[in-house]
Amino acid sequence: MKYTTLGRKSGLRVSELALGTGNFGTGWGHGAEPAEAKKIFDMYANAGGNFIDTANVYQFGQSETLLGDFIASDRDHFVIATKYTNGTDSSARISEKGNNRKNMMRAVEESLKRLKTDHIDLFWVHISDGMTPMEEIMRGFDDLVSAGKILYAGLSNFPAWRIARADIMADLRGWAPIVAIQTEYSLAERTAERELIPMAEALGLAITTWSPLGGGFLTGKYREASTDNRLSKLGMLVHTEKTQKDTLLINTIFDIAKEENATATHIAIAWLLYKASHSNTALIPILGSRTAEQLNATLRSLDVVLNENQINRLDTASAITLGVPHEQIGASANNLAAGNQVNFYLGRAD
Repeated sequence: MKYTTLGRKSGLRVSELALGTGNFGTGWGHGAEPAEAKKIFDMYANAGGNFIDTANVYQFGQSETLLGDFIASDRDHFVIATKYTNGTDSSARISEKGNNRKNMMRAVEESLKRLKTDHIDLFWVHISDGMTPMEEIMRGFDDLVSAGKILYAGLSNFPAWRIARADIMADLRGWAPIVAIQTEYSLAERTAERELIPMAEALGLAITTWSPLGGGFLTGKYREASTDNRLSKLGMLVHTEKTQKDTLLINTIFDIAKEENATATHIAIAWLLYKASHSNTALIPILGSRTAEQLNATLRSLDVVLNENQINRLDTASAITLGVPHEQIGASANNLAAGNQVNFYLGRAD
């Protein structure tokens, strides 16, 4: 496995694929038993992976607890990322939820105990709560970095304008910077290309991407959804084949998989790795396998190299509209570059 720096605002070296541990444990009623989780962890580590993503809420804390056991003998080799926002389980009270400083400080201490470590390498806000000021979040991060309890900070599932505001705020006030963002991104969900990815590339923030297989949708396994009741359990994490465009995308993936003597999983991950190789910042897919067999199949994507024709076909089949104002900007920029005067009201060059 290759390595990259975690964006341009850190020198931290991480593997090109991260391991997501949302399936470590069975607290949610589905997931991996401890023995299977250890197999997944060992397989990832043996493949050269060192970047592991968890959260306090995953499997009601079981994920962090299991991970703490697995890394105990070689803690410093691994880059451990965890998150706070949600309470660890359904018993969490109002002061144990949200992005606020009180919950941040409580969550750090509890995660440190479950992970059996004295520091967290990358600490994420799991999702924007829509109310906590960015000043409060950023000052809290800075205090935790100064105390040595976290080394780096990141924002997961935040709108681009709030991330950009946090970035400039840290620069102006001399606080610990945001070094990375986390967002959903795959052939099934490309809307991050409108704002989040261009912003991260411009600011030098690393991008970690969750659900690289669209919750399994891109593998084609949910074409017969009735055969797998996990579909209803995973809810918003899973895309489904609802439109002709969805069908075209799955068919295109399968056609290219046949050309490469590969699987749909390999093609979906290889597309992300291609995007990573053409980005000016780190773009790191997070693999959330439930079994060692699934992870083994996914890691084989590292051996698949897609050609330009195949990338273009996948891009076309999964294309999104950029919307306002990006399409207007693009059209206007092309006309202005050609020396034309743009009539913004009529949408044409005069």
